[in-house]
Amino acid sequence: MRNLLLTLGLGVIAWAVPMLAAIAAYPLRESARPLFESIMTVAVVIAAATVGLLYFVRVRGASGRDGLRLGGCAVIVCVLIDSALMLPGGPLQMSFGQYLADIGATYLGMPVITWAMGAVSARRHAAP
Repeated sequence: MRNLLLTLGLGVIAWAVPMLAAIAAYPLRESARPLFESIMTVAVVIAAATVGLLYFVRVRGASGRDGLRLGGCAVIVCVLIDSALMLPGGPLQMSFGQYLADIGATYLGMPVITWAMGAVSARRHAAP
């Protein structure tokens, strides 16, 4: 249960980091869209690396599979929170297709990053 609560909390952090970056960089969304998109990609990478570090420092003996679960959970948390804000009924009113093309697909890098971190962590702890 402790790891589940930790994982869900880290999922919220994984959502908050890019959201804060989006708020700060929002003026660029219209005036310099490629720069805005680059900033958002970097923010998602920072979020994934941060939650991975916070998780693997606390959970000993974790593996690449654990990293994949962590990243997958982070994606689910991000999409669930985003759906309240960005999909029909929310303030930004995006279609699901627009959301996936503009935001959702970027989150798919999170499990890749956390999987790699977990694999390295497992190898480090298995070494004599």
